Amino acid sequence: MDIQGTAKKNIKTKNLISQLQQEEIAVIDHPDLDQIAAESLIQAKVKLVINASPSISGRYPNPGPEILLKAGIPILDQVGEECFNSLPDAGEIEIRNSCIFYNGILIGKGEELTLERIETLTKLANENLNSELGKFVHNTLEYALKEKDLIMGELPLPEIRTNFRKKQVLVVVRGQNYREDLKIIYSYIREVNPILMGVDGGADALLEFGLKPDIIIGDMDSVSDRALSSGAELIVHAYKDGRAPGFDRIKALGLEAVIFAAPGTSEDIALILAYEKGADLIVAVGTHSNMIDFLEKGRKGMASTFLVRLKVGSILVDARGVSKLYQNRIKVGQIILICLAAFLPLILVLSLNKATWDWLRLLWLRLRLIMRL
Repeated sequence: MDIQGTAKKNIKTKNLISQLQQEEIAVIDHPDLDQIAAESLIQAKVKLVINASPSISGRYPNPGPEILLKAGIPILDQVGEECFNSLPDAGEIEIRNSCIFYNGILIGKGEELTLERIETLTKLANENLNSELGKFVHNTLEYALKEKDLIMGELPLPEIRTNFRKKQVLVVVRGQNYREDLKIIYSYIREVNPILMGVDGGADALLEFGLKPDIIIGDMDSVSDRALSSGAELIVHAYKDGRAPGFDRIKALGLEAVIFAAPGTSEDIALILAYEKGADLIVAVGTHSNMIDFLEKGRKGMASTFLVRLKVGSILVDARGVSKLYQNRIKVGQIILICLAAFLPLILVLSLNKATWDWLRLLWLRLRLIMRL
């Protein structure tokens, strides 16, 4: 591996994405690189990813590293915390034989990941999955008792302007396959016109499709200023004691927001809010709903999500993965039939016209003369 380029680094991958320019080197500290982070790095068109931590540790089969390599982006793995701290931010570096040089000085070394190596680590991760599942279930059940307020109706709901009563609500999280799923249900959005609720970066996902969010709810740590300033009603997810770090950002932008203090994840309280405010149907896109999702988010259990889905399940439609279930692909045979259907009326009209038959006779005579028949 011989690569030169400008290095950009951030302890949080999602914060780094907005700082990256095309063909730069992304320096991250991201154990078990997840799919969303990998896809974001691909969109940023980085030249190389340097990870201070193991991109795949073997705890569970995370797809991020394989996605990056298949997109042609190499990974220099496990360079360590000391090297991460020594690497410049926006400085020129050089990588030779998995060694990192800055101003000609060796500052660290890592392992170049290959698809073969990832395959080996993924196999180990699959073997470890049952053990990880046991720990995950234990944590989920333990915290379910602590977070039961989510379904017992004891949460103080914020006063908001948006009226949910008897309306359909689309809750968008920037999770796995959110783009593909939004494409599939786009006609539903246009026809039904549901209330559009973006959970943090889910607001930017809506803007990607030319849709304006009605509500943005979350910690406000992964949503753009553009989305926050779009005119949506803002709801800041706070800790149970009322602390809301995201509220400072809202004030700094000169915007107004209400606070929703609740346990669980921001997407959980989005579903609860829509349900408790009388929504007729909730359609969820990109939400996290299984063990791998939560391990990728760094959570050791999914108590709140388990409880919330028990409560709202009767009106919840999860659109996640619908793009894999149904893909509207136009086949060649269908195109031919459409063309035939378009030309058939024209042929019939021409066949009834006397001038057309006279022209065809003249053409036939001309051909006979040319070919001397």
